[in-house]
Amino acid sequence: MSVIVLSIKYTAWAVSHSGALLSDAIETILNVLAAIGTLWAVAFAARPADDNHPYGHGKAEYVWAVIEGVLVVLTALVILAIAGHDALHIHAPEAPLPGALLNASAGVINLLWALILRRMGKKHHSQALSSAGDHVLSDVWASIALLVGVCLIPVLHWLWLDPLLSAFVALNVLWTGFGMMRHSMTGLLDEAPPPELVSQVGQTITQAGQGALEAHDLRMRRVGALYFVEFHLIVPDEMRITDAHDICDRIEHAIRAVLGRSSIHIHVEPEDLAKRHKPGASGVLVM
Repeated sequence: MSVIVLSIKYTAWAVSHSGALLSDAIETILNVLAAIGTLWAVAFAARPADDNHPYGHGKAEYVWAVIEGVLVVLTALVILAIAGHDALHIHAPEAPLPGALLNASAGVINLLWALILRRMGKKHHSQALSSAGDHVLSDVWASIALLVGVCLIPVLHWLWLDPLLSAFVALNVLWTGFGMMRHSMTGLLDEAPPPELVSQVGQTITQAGQGALEAHDLRMRRVGALYFVEFHLIVPDEMRITDAHDICDRIEHAIRAVLGRSSIHIHVEPEDLAKRHKPGASGVLVM
């Protein structure tokens, strides 16, 4: 899809010789590279856990999203350089209207593709697909601005508008790149899920943990579609191991009913390690 869009945008520039449309075409080259990288990241992240990667390969998507963000920023700097050159050597586009219309048709294709990528990213909890969708969608907004701006050049005779539009494309790309890196870094740094989801899991543990005395130190993170959950579970000293195991199984089943795919680690502890009677204890769920 990105190759088709690139072909159309290159044709738009060849027809018009507009610096702004050239900038948009250069940005689309990055889309092609991003599409290839996204396919690799999604395929690699889908690999099952192995001896060298016991927690799976899901973070490959976050790594690629960061790399893509860096490439986006570098592309923005190249486009800014082009805008600066064109500002010093202003010339009128040769056929701005045909070029703008061709570019707009590529924008329509990009819009459909961006919506598909974002929907797939949300459905499969894929950071790589979501980032790719956001990247392509930013290109759509740029295409709309270019359509209006390039069409105005022959009407208003504002030749400086062409390099100004190139600069706009660069700033739009730059903003997208920083946003992609920021969102991806949260996954790489194991940022906690939303508080309301953590609270829901805590309530689930309380409801499903009947027979235990307390749960505390609940921690959660997510890698792609897989959640990692760990906490300590206090049980009565006289409780048999088999009974504690049954409680843990019940809790794990209940958590997976809420989160879906989950890797759950429960550390069972005796009564004297309970925190409910300790002043200032936080993260304590009394059964």
